Amino acid sequence: MQIKFEQFAAASMLGSADSPPRDNGDILFQRPWEGRAFGMAIALSKKGHYEWEDFRQGLISSIAEWEATHCKDDPDWDYYLRWLASLESLVLESSLVSEEELEERTRQMLVEANETST
Repeated sequence: MQIKFEQFAAASMLGSADSPPRDNGDILFQRPWEGRAFGMAIALSKKGHYEWEDFRQGLISSIAEWEATHCKDDPDWDYYLRWLASLESLVLESSLVSEEELEERTRQMLVEANETST
């Protein structure tokens, strides 16, 4: 029996330090970009741009870096910012985009987000 890559990816993180926030068993996204970043990381791995385990290890490292410089109960903790930092790092390392392309696209998305929120 084959399982979908998406199910494998999400299940591989259950109960671990890099496990995404959940609400009643479902993965929880507070903001639209979180779900997009989550899906993008899985899709890029599924397409073979990098190994899923490389992403997971990057996420674990990103979480550890944050924890090393913050208190465990710091209200600024944001799981999906760690996810996004890991994704950005990996797409740069994999040469999927240049740093300039990433910065430009980020600026465009921020402008679009500000326009829709006003």
